[in-house]
Amino acid sequence: MRRNRAKHKGWKDHYSTLAKKENFPARSVYKLKEIQQKYNLIKKGDRVLDLGCSPGSWLIYAAELTGKKGRVIGVDLKPLSVKIPSNAKVYTADILSIDDEFYELTGKDFNVILSDMAPATTGNKNVDAARSFNLCEAALYIAQKTLMPGGSFVCKIFQGEDFNKFSDLVKAGFKKSRIFKPQSSRKASKEIYIIGLNKN
Repeated sequence: MRRNRAKHKGWKDHYSTLAKKENFPARSVYKLKEIQQKYNLIKKGDRVLDLGCSPGSWLIYAAELTGKKGRVIGVDLKPLSVKIPSNAKVYTADILSIDDEFYELTGKDFNVILSDMAPATTGNKNVDAARSFNLCEAALYIAQKTLMPGGSFVCKIFQGEDFNKFSDLVKAGFKKSRIFKPQSSRKASKEIYIIGLNKN
């Protein structure tokens, strides 16, 4: 047991150290980097919506990719504690209770919508997967309302009994969909990303 724990700690340190070195608040940025390298979703000048943006790694990286002429809007339950780029803005809101006022604040016509949201976990895999599905449904609904035709959607989901149902919902709204497990995700983790390409 001790050996496994030490191995896990070393694995975690690799990404955490790299994130600190590259001035990102969390190691989760490398998941988005892998997605970007494979699918090239975010381009210069794009408008990007980052749902569940805390602690800010995806937001900062997306802002780098869009450049000064692009725009990144982040939304989270809690405010960010890091300095954000000049082409980014963050709103504090609950994704599960979005109203018309929210859309007035954020605007629409996004090129890419990102969701790395995860529920508060209970340790019960079925409960956690169901909560993850609820967040994913909310993210997809926002994407359907605010994503431009031809736009892309990236959403993290915990694998559970609703996984196929959510995958089918994404397939229905996009010309192509992909399932992607980043190398930087923990091997034992139930998280996986569903990517919608070219919104109908």
